[in-house]
Amino acid sequence: MRPRTTGSSATSFIPMGHYGSPEYQGLGEGDHKVYNSQKVSIIPLVFLIFYEVSGGPFGIEDSVQAAGPLLAILGFLVFPFIWSIPEALITAELGTMFPENGGYVVWVSSSLGPFWGFQQGWMKWLSGVIDNALYPVLFLDYLKASYHIFEGGLPRTLAVLILTVALTYMNYRGLTIVGWVAVCLGVFSILPFIVMGFVAIPKLRPSRWLVVDIHNVDWTLYLNTLFWNLNYWDSISTLAGEVQNPKRTFA
Repeated sequence: MRPRTTGSSATSFIPMGHYGSPEYQGLGEGDHKVYNSQKVSIIPLVFLIFYEVSGGPFGIEDSVQAAGPLLAILGFLVFPFIWSIPEALITAELGTMFPENGGYVVWVSSSLGPFWGFQQGWMKWLSGVIDNALYPVLFLDYLKASYHIFEGGLPRTLAVLILTVALTYMNYRGLTIVGWVAVCLGVFSILPFIVMGFVAIPKLRPSRWLVVDIHNVDWTLYLNTLFWNLNYWDSISTLAGEVQNPKRTFA
């Protein structure tokens, strides 16, 4: 801790590296005029976190294919305690410590300097570009089961382009509209699984949940699927500057 003297006779204490301290390496956004004063409320934020992390049950089938029902269930029960909860707690702590947009870039810049902060931002951006390219394709892979026109050719290509342009435009319009669209899409994507869950109750066979062949487990696919579905809690920290009362909301 070191003192910081203001214009008055009072002296305040700010931990080293914290928001506003001499060692703090922000992104300089405080010098820019903010034209959109709307902040993201708690409900859109919850669904933004939902989509940043998993986006629902889509994509978990590979874990069952790779390791069988038992290991798939155990993985989604145990892995959050090993990875997701610690990552979420770190995000909550550092998101309240640095309540501005930039998230992990600001964290790394404040601890290791702007060079490594830039490297972190660049690598995360590259990872996001590759990862986000999967979602239109994954969506169409589900859709083609009912609409075979999307299996390939020009219709599939046009559908991917339309989805990409639509999502890009929503992001261009701002986080507020993205948040409420995330709420609508979240409800839309969860409802079918709720309905199918109730429909499947009479056909439940708990003995099938225990099936496992430990000698034929594809560990690479299994662990990658778990990691892909339960990672990226830190991504929401990049929105801290647009959240209503981030110190209280993230905590």
